[in-house]
Amino acid sequence: MKDSFDLLGGVEQGGCSAKIPAHLLKGILRDISQPASGNLLVGAETHDDAAVWKINDETAIIQTTDFFPPLCSDPFEFGQIAAANAMSDVFAMGGQVILVLNLVMFPAAKMDLAVLKEILNGGADKVKEAGGVLGGGHTIDDFPPKYGLAVTGIVHPDRVIANCAAEPGDVLVLTKPIGTGAIIAGERLKEVSQEHYRGAIECMKQLNRGGAVLMQEHNIRCATDITGFGLLGHALEMAEGSDVVITVDASKVPLLDGAYDLIDMGCIPGAAFRNLKYVEERTRFVESLDYNLKMILLDAQTSGGLLIGCKADTAGKLVTGLKEAGYPHTAVIGKVSERKESSEPILVIE
Repeated sequence: MKDSFDLLGGVEQGGCSAKIPAHLLKGILRDISQPASGNLLVGAETHDDAAVWKINDETAIIQTTDFFPPLCSDPFEFGQIAAANAMSDVFAMGGQVILVLNLVMFPAAKMDLAVLKEILNGGADKVKEAGGVLGGGHTIDDFPPKYGLAVTGIVHPDRVIANCAAEPGDVLVLTKPIGTGAIIAGERLKEVSQEHYRGAIECMKQLNRGGAVLMQEHNIRCATDITGFGLLGHALEMAEGSDVVITVDASKVPLLDGAYDLIDMGCIPGAAFRNLKYVEERTRFVESLDYNLKMILLDAQTSGGLLIGCKADTAGKLVTGLKEAGYPHTAVIGKVSERKESSEPILVIE
């Protein structure tokens, strides 16, 4: 069945590349009424990864959801990647996944239901690996198919990790290489080697659970996961929410094998240009910056790594621990400094 059916048929944008452009979404959300509540520890104001609701002095709930169209041909792997991506929001906030619900949009009259079963099996595989419980879900008939999860996690109210807690003097650590959008596009065009394509697939399937554990061990309080707005889009949101300036050293950012060459060939997904529109007004790109690196930093990621703000004296131990935990490309890629003037760029790319 998997050999005879290609999930990508009829899909124009898959994975996190299918997100509504960030600059459009931000404008819409600005006008949505959001009543204040003392129990809502993290809401939509800072565009964080999930909402956090305090139940009592010992427990807070992390609530999030994510779903998207296929980004690969294999249904089982699509389920794995979509589930890993959805649960990543909980891990980015230092939480533990406890309960998930399937979100399914599938054209039952057009596709073999065996395909859906494989998607669900892939998702269940990752939920089990994450230590969570699958409690059901909801399905509708729709084309092209889409899959994801509604996820509930828990964290101690005093141990919430947020994207708005970066402080001057922090350094930035990235746990996974970037370039998944370019490589997925390259696979569609048959311009990427299977070795490089498989590397991207395995990277997207990897959970950020180990990163969450280590962040709590090292008392990290600032992080976000890198998804559809690209490394720079999410770094910008961290800078804006924290009221700081973030500097990224492009040469230090780990890249997936093959991604740079694809960008150099002109294989630049449209989401990268949409992300550029989102960040360019508040970002300073140094004149000597390699154009290919610039576009990779804007590339929409699916199930990307964690971008962590940590104290400089903690970074060495954190990076070592992350590498030992199965994130071998972990690297320090930038720094956080004080924002002195309201008109200055809050993101600097060197």
